[in-house]
Amino acid sequence: MTHRSTVLITGASSGIGATYADRFASRGHDLVLVARDRARLQTRAARLRAECGVAVDVLAVDPTQASELAAVEARLRDDSRIGILINNAGIAQSGSFIEQAADGVERLITLNTIALTRLARAIAPRLAKVGDGAIVNIGSVVGLAPELGMTVYGATKAFVLFLSQGMSLELAPKGVYIQAVLPAATRTEIWERAGFDINTLPEVMDVGELVDAALVGFDRREPVTIPPLHEAGRWDSLQAARQGLLAELRQAHAAARYQVPAP
Repeated sequence: MTHRSTVLITGASSGIGATYADRFASRGHDLVLVARDRARLQTRAARLRAECGVAVDVLAVDPTQASELAAVEARLRDDSRIGILINNAGIAQSGSFIEQAADGVERLITLNTIALTRLARAIAPRLAKVGDGAIVNIGSVVGLAPELGMTVYGATKAFVLFLSQGMSLELAPKGVYIQAVLPAATRTEIWERAGFDINTLPEVMDVGELVDAALVGFDRREPVTIPPLHEAGRWDSLQAARQGLLAELRQAHAAARYQVPAP
């Protein structure tokens, strides 16, 4: 960015979102903080105003409620000062696929995919029109690994990655930077809220280290940033394999292994 745009951050009352708020405020960006917990948002906003001298607005909304989400969409559409969206709000849920309650699954999908997509869609046309701005979508390495057993949560994070890559193909030529950030286990409140004991995990990244690494990728304009991936070539190999698979698709006929011999 050539100027210090206002940054709107969802899920900003704690964890990754709150840390993004701290980091962007320290860089001199004004903020709009979005989450359900008004008291925690106001406490953080007051501290950042005092410590960093930035303007901080608070929107206390539940993004799973369409009527409340609409207020955030309107702010993203209409406030030309907002040039960066950190699409961070998300939840997880404990239990296997057949154990999870249907209402909980619906809420998880609504927040992790529908709300995220609607907010990105609200700001993207305006950013594309001015040819500047950034949208950061927080995904997860779980979206690459159905073997980890977090079936619905992982599916939503796979959606976030695919959406981000598609958005990047469409919007990067128009001057809009799209970043997908894929954390692994990170020390935030999402675990406790989902009913997981984070202390049972062998390795957990500190949230400050995660966000600082994500911001290195942001400053480098990486399309996909995976802070816990120590061998970057693995991602490149995965992308090359995917492209190789696509090159082998032949749409006119089924592959020989699926064709039934003529009688």
